[in-house]
Amino acid sequence: MCIVCDSTGLKRRHLFSAGVGALALTAAAQAQAQLVRSADTPDAALARLMEGNARYAAGKMNERDFSAGRAARTRGQVPFAAILSCADARVAPELAFDQGPGELFIVRVAGNFVTPDGLGSLEYGAAVLGTKVIMVLGHDNCGAINATIGALQKGNTLPGHIAGLVTAMKPAIEPVLKTPGPDMAQRAVVANVQAQVRRLQTEKPILGEAVAAGKLKVVGAYYDLATGKVIPV
Repeated sequence: MCIVCDSTGLKRRHLFSAGVGALALTAAAQAQAQLVRSADTPDAALARLMEGNARYAAGKMNERDFSAGRAARTRGQVPFAAILSCADARVAPELAFDQGPGELFIVRVAGNFVTPDGLGSLEYGAAVLGTKVIMVLGHDNCGAINATIGALQKGNTLPGHIAGLVTAMKPAIEPVLKTPGPDMAQRAVVANVQAQVRRLQTEKPILGEAVAAGKLKVVGAYYDLATGKVIPV
């Protein structure tokens, strides 16, 4: 075998592989940029979320190659929406909204309420990453909500730092307890979501100003575990 010829062949194969890799990165970056442009306003971003949820609930999710674009994503992230979600293991925002890696900026805490760290994260998403919508996402059969209701009704003390959840959610949930009924837990979930939405809409200086300028929308929703549907509240 000719060493020179073999060396030349190797170089050609290397250049070909490198070229293919570069094209793949470019294609992934272009696809991501197209997705960003398709949700470049708060209304468009919210519509994209809800369209994705409709696919998920109908069992018609988009097929994805999760390895595609992985290298391109090392260059940065451009999520179009942020989700303040409960930490419940049954709630997976990327799946519920049928979105791929890099498309959602998610903050999770049991009870989906605003914490100082969570607020800072959401501000970062809006001010630095350019998210156009923040959705506070509650759900039925929420353990944190049920624990808060139990603690407020019975006066029982929860162990460790779990008691902090009750303290945080008490202002939103306590008024609901004045009207008993079989749907009280669901109403508590909705009341908690709406309270967090109101807070985020007026938080200064970043989120409140972005909302007032029409650059950001903050909305609330309720995730139904049985159907997978996200219902605005």
